[in-house]
Amino acid sequence: MWLVIAACLAVFQGAIGDLSCASCKNWKDGVLNVHIVPHSHDDVGWLKTVDQYYYGSRQGIQNAGVQYILDTVVSQLLHDPAKRFVQVETAFFWQWWQEQNDHMRHQVKQLVSNGQLELLGGGWVMNDEAVTHYQATVDQFTWGFRRLNDTFGSCGAPRAGWQIDPFGHSRETASQMATMGFDGLFFGRLDYADKTQRLKNKTAEMVWQGSPQNLGKPAELFTHVLFNNYSPPPGFCFDLLCGDEPFIDSKHSPDYNVDRRVKEFVDYAKKQSAHYTTNNIIMTMGEDFNYQDANAWYKNLDKLIKYVNAKNPDLNLFYSTPTCYLQAVNSANVTWSTKDDDFFPYPSDQHSYWTGYFTSRPTLKFFAAQGNNFLQVCKQLYALTELGPEDWADLTAMREAVAMMQHHDAITGTEQQHVAQDYALRLSRGFDECHFATEAAVTKLLTINSTQPTLDFESCTQLNISQCATTESSDQFVVLVFNPLSRSVSHHVRIPVTMSSYKVFDTIGVEVKAQMVPLPEPMLRLPGRVSPAKQELVFIAEKLPPLGYTTFYVQKLAGKSMLAYAEKGPERLTLKNKFMEVSVNEITGDLSEIVVDGAQQTIDQSFYFYEGAVGDNEEAKNRSSGAYIFRPAGDATKVAKQAKTVSYKGPIVQELQQTFSPWVSQVVRLYEDDPQHLELEWLVGPIPIEDGKGKEVVSRLAIDWKTDGIFYTDSNGREMMTRKRRENLTEPIAGNYYPVTTAALLASGDQMLAVFPDRAQGASSLRDGELELMVHRRLLKDDAFGVSEALNETAFGEGLVARGRHIVKLGSRSLKAEQRRLAQQHNVLRPWLLFAPTDLTAKQFAKAYKTSWSGLSAALPPNVNLLTLEPWKGRSLLLRLEHLQNRDDDEVLSKPVTVSLKSLFSGFNVTAARETSLGANRWLSDVKRMEWEIDSNEIGLDSNTLAGGLDDDFNVTLTPMQIRTFIIDVTAKKV
Repeated sequence: MWLVIAACLAVFQGAIGDLSCASCKNWKDGVLNVHIVPHSHDDVGWLKTVDQYYYGSRQGIQNAGVQYILDTVVSQLLHDPAKRFVQVETAFFWQWWQEQNDHMRHQVKQLVSNGQLELLGGGWVMNDEAVTHYQATVDQFTWGFRRLNDTFGSCGAPRAGWQIDPFGHSRETASQMATMGFDGLFFGRLDYADKTQRLKNKTAEMVWQGSPQNLGKPAELFTHVLFNNYSPPPGFCFDLLCGDEPFIDSKHSPDYNVDRRVKEFVDYAKKQSAHYTTNNIIMTMGEDFNYQDANAWYKNLDKLIKYVNAKNPDLNLFYSTPTCYLQAVNSANVTWSTKDDDFFPYPSDQHSYWTGYFTSRPTLKFFAAQGNNFLQVCKQLYALTELGPEDWADLTAMREAVAMMQHHDAITGTEQQHVAQDYALRLSRGFDECHFATEAAVTKLLTINSTQPTLDFESCTQLNISQCATTESSDQFVVLVFNPLSRSVSHHVRIPVTMSSYKVFDTIGVEVKAQMVPLPEPMLRLPGRVSPAKQELVFIAEKLPPLGYTTFYVQKLAGKSMLAYAEKGPERLTLKNKFMEVSVNEITGDLSEIVVDGAQQTIDQSFYFYEGAVGDNEEAKNRSSGAYIFRPAGDATKVAKQAKTVSYKGPIVQELQQTFSPWVSQVVRLYEDDPQHLELEWLVGPIPIEDGKGKEVVSRLAIDWKTDGIFYTDSNGREMMTRKRRENLTEPIAGNYYPVTTAALLASGDQMLAVFPDRAQGASSLRDGELELMVHRRLLKDDAFGVSEALNETAFGEGLVARGRHIVKLGSRSLKAEQRRLAQQHNVLRPWLLFAPTDLTAKQFAKAYKTSWSGLSAALPPNVNLLTLEPWKGRSLLLRLEHLQNRDDDEVLSKPVTVSLKSLFSGFNVTAARETSLGANRWLSDVKRMEWEIDSNEIGLDSNTLAGGLDDDFNVTLTPMQIRTFIIDVTAKKV
């Protein structure tokens, strides 16, 4: 076993272990300790692009240059060992680090080692917590941690979260940060009324139970709500961007102000301390893009510390950091209150609920989801094929682009338009890089005989608008369907084609069932769509191998048309398979009834819009609906009283195409082989604004259930949160909206209705039996929260059009949790399609290439998912496995499960494995978190359970909702 550990130690180059950085001992007993924390909040894109912020260009938009911040801060720290600074956004720090010479790098390493420069948070960005998926969040932390770990070793491992600007906070964040080994979390934004109450009751510091029903204590995190968000005390911002009065300490000056300024600060410090439990308070000394001239800050902070300490023996001011603050507070041995839900929604006042951004920029949100999907495919294929130097591709651009999209002003849609375009450009370049690696991998896997021609694959990233050059222009082509899930799944393949007759062949050249369906008329008029395809070829990719692919051969025919004809008569209003029957109302054209397992259920689904409130933004009650906040002017209006309908039926899929208006349409789909699964594919836009009013569009389902105001939404795609409709709010609609990343549910008795969106959206249940998801927004006035632009997206000279998909499941509440989880996973990690033209016949292709392959020796159990597989360092791989079920989901699936790593993969053996923290930057055995006493009973696992352990066969046991992370060494299996 020692050989296993020794091998893995080399992976981290000796950098991982217990922290040996400078400790904090500046606080004192019997006095008020004021921890002065210099920091700058540097958005990785917002009003300016990432590079514009870094280099300090376009200062007319915002005076901000991150390179100057780091230059001047480091200079100040080097001149005075007492000074400290907090650096958070690794994306900016890494860009700056790359420009430094060896001498400067050595000096900065010393600053990190002695604790002057504290690396906090450590993610590539400060991620949003509402609309991000946990997989992408873990990845963005992992990439930031890796850069810091490679550079600074153990002292570069962050010990606390610093989420000071995201617009609300998820429970999953607490769980993740705890299992990353963090000792605490600091944030600033929460419900204004909740903050007032917490400060009043001295509960602004608490232990947040990140997974109370599953992980227990290992997912608990000490959490601190900052007193003044992340700003300095009023009047004490000494940045060049501020106009506050500096310290004037010459007694010969008529403007001498030391005594007055000291009194003002002391009064504020004592006021703040009255709201916290211990004799320690934290003073955030910084704001957005502060310290471009760090001398201005530090010169005045030096004077502040000097004069306050000299004149007030009951106060102790000193330069500090958040982790030093945690050490001081932890040493007080206080018993803390707990919290077991989340901090959504976030209202900054009674009229400003920050729930609009749950949906803002829906196409960018979809692109971000696609990016995460393709990144996982790319990393898996790269790792599984052990790509060598001859076909090496760097994954950095895609890793960083997807990580950047998780920033709290990126995926949220709260950036300016030109910045959104820059994010999309970066992600597009990442796709190009990832495609290179993916093509190299599948070429290697497909090849049996090197004399066969290499296939030229295309990803077709515009399938969301039914456009793909290869399928439209080729007489015969190959479709490779890669399944990134660790279980076998079936997938409905839909590809745009120009002719009306095709044949599809499987891996051995046998014809498979296929169907042709006309594209809806609104799709043919889509702005910017240049495809000649007017129909889609549909077939089923059955039982795709886990972490593997299956190929299909498609041939264009000159014979009889396969195109389905529009149904006539009453039967056109009903879709039916052996599991479900769906009907639409003959008069309204809306979905009206579903029959599942013989049980009839009345259900209505249609589209509505809210008019966005418009005001002068001078007072809260006159706030406009905008990129951040959702503030409807009144109740929702139905888009159309009647929808035009046309239906098409075939052996694979039946679909009913609804047109509600020139700007809202939908396809209702029922696949022949899908139990309790209905697909709603919506197309919304351009949202009309000719009436001078912005609009926010929702898809609303209404079912005749008594739900007592209860509904459920996911927390970043992991555990479900119970939501209770709140009454007596000044904004009763916006105040009851919550973020949905992968699932929203209603339940009544033993029945459940679930909706699985293909991107993050806002959702609510405003009346019993109703569930609505906001799909698109177009507004004409800014909401005055800083972005300074109306959310009025356009493309190709018109308002933006968004196309998306909701999967609807209706059935028994005891419907297998496995099915719900699979629906969530399948929406997040969909099989990835690659297309290549070929001159071979179907039989020739089946003989010439390896047409099916799996990277696993066998599928993982249904309650286990392979969350991460990627190349790491040298010949090592990063591996994460997760348990998918809650403790109370299922009698069988909710039990612990054991997986052997040794023979997990089909192409190689695992020869060494060692477990790390969730972020892969610390050996799990080295993680020693602070202990906090709480005022409630512990639930779930004890503090040592997550450490687990490995035997010689590398057996890994997973408990409900647990994620375990490993660095593994592998060797190829002998053929």
